[in-house]
Parts: sequence; C-alpha cells; structure tokens
Amino acid sequence: MVRKVSLLVGLLFLFSLAAGTRASAQDKVELYGGYSFFHLENSPGANNLNGFILSGEYKFAPWFGAVGEVGGDYGGGSSVTTYLVGPQVSFPARISPFAHILIGGAHYGQTGFSDNSFATSLGFGIDAKIAPAFKWRIIEGDYVTTRFGGGVQNNARISTGIVFRF
Repeated sequence: MVRKVSLLVGLLFLFSLAAGTRASAQDKVELYGGYSFFHLENSPGANNLNGFILSGEYKFAPWFGAVGEVGGDYGGGSSVTTYLVGPQVSFPARISPFAHILIGGAHYGQTGFSDNSFATSLGFGIDAKIAPAFKWRIIEGDYVTTRFGGGVQNNARISTGIVFRF
C-alpha cells in the first residue's frame, strides 16, 4: 500500500514539474520544503518527533491545486513517514491562507516493530510572499489520522519552511 501511494505521489510530483514548464502565466507549480514537528499519539503514551516535510502543488487555478506531500519525522527511537495527496484551496494574496484534505499512507518504525497504515490529513496554513518566486510558509498545521497496530491515532503536525514558485 505504501509503495503504491509513494509511486502516486512521485508521479504527481513529476507531472507537476512537467506541466509547470508549459503552464500559462496563471498556472503555477509550488515546491515546499521545511521543518516538521509531529506529535504522535501512540499507546500507551505519546512521542514528539522532529523531521522534514516536502510537497509539490500544481495550481489548476490561482485558488485551487493538487498537492503531493512526503513527511518524515524521527525521535525517541520511533519514526513516522507519510505519503499524502489531495486538493488544496488558497486565497491568492501577499499573505495567503490555505487549506487542504490529503489521503494516502504512513509507515511507523520502532526497534523491533513496524507497520503501514492508511492516513488522512486535514490541514491549514499561511504563506507570506517574500520575493516574486519565494514565499515563507509561516505555519502549516495538520490533523493527521493514522491506524497503526490496529488502533487509531489522532496526531498533530506543525511545520514551517520555504515555498518556491515557478
């Protein structure tokens, strides 16, 4: 399952890059990379993980696009990797709020145990334009649901980083 979702994310990302080279002035490709803090709710406790988040968005309209996202968070002997895709809506302005609903897969790893899971993410954020081709993603907050080990985990992730537009 995770391999299929990661293949889908990769294809979406490559399509976004290829389409961006032929896009009109209205169509844009955005690539985001940044720091991620992931609060993992696992039984019997919780872990705070640090890592990265990478995403690519192809904008079909100034306010609507498709996103492919990969995140990796690590700490306390645990790791979570997410592979998600879905639609994103935004308000195109110098300070640009956005929201997305993403679905895909996740992988959990710990010494002696690993599991793959279906994952969903409901998120929002704010981008601020800092140059014609760059934005600062001031904050992105995501409510990430995973199903590791037969249970449901309701996790929180926040991130910040740089968005490159072309």
